[in-house]
Amino acid sequence: MANTKKIALITGANKGLGFEMARQLGQAGVTVVLAARDPQKGEAAAGKLRDEGLDARFLKLDVTRKEDHAAAVEFLQREFGRLDILINNAGIAVDGMDGGKVSTTTGDAIHRSFETNFFAPVFLTQALLPLIEKSAAGRIVNMSSILGSQALHADPKSPIYDFKSLSYDASKTALNSFTIHLAHELKGTKIKVNSAHPGWVKTDMGTDAAPMEIPEGGKTGVQLALLGEDGPTGGFFHLGKPVPW
Repeated sequence: MANTKKIALITGANKGLGFEMARQLGQAGVTVVLAARDPQKGEAAAGKLRDEGLDARFLKLDVTRKEDHAAAVEFLQREFGRLDILINNAGIAVDGMDGGKVSTTTGDAIHRSFETNFFAPVFLTQALLPLIEKSAAGRIVNMSSILGSQALHADPKSPIYDFKSLSYDASKTALNSFTIHLAHELKGTKIKVNSAHPGWVKTDMGTDAAPMEIPEGGKTGVQLALLGEDGPTGGFFHLGKPVPW
């Protein structure tokens, strides 16, 4: 019998928002594949979800390695024959969330930020797209940030105007551009592509200073992953509301 449950792959899913989105999708009846670099941590995370009665698998995946992209394609093709949901969640903040002045940002910080936050999602999505095209309703969610909003960064009245880190912010802006371009390419298909701003969340990256708890932060990505046929594509959202580009 064909597997009728939706299949989701979430990168950077052994902790934080990635793990929480896997949990929420699993609770919605989705088979979740937790992708992470560290096999021990990743398998432990998947095991925790299985202990909660959820259908969870672990996949070793370093998003910056094309060999791992190929292995992910092989695994998903062998186990499921398709992919319904891809959440590009793995990301880094090399200089911290507010520590990257233009005058002092290093080439290394920019290269590392773009490698993980932009190039990796683009190339992984390209590799997985043939499997997503086999889905009856493919969904691609790019976990971005309000710090990728050019409009808000340029507005002196916006809440992020004085909160800037070049390498991180620019990499998320580039990710948003990827969302727009891919959604345009796929318009007229059953695949929807959107960017998500989870909010400022209490994660390793967000720190304990953040006002949002992790379960609340996971909601936007999950909402976009489970969009119905009439849902939007090519947008940037936070808890159902558009975020300016």
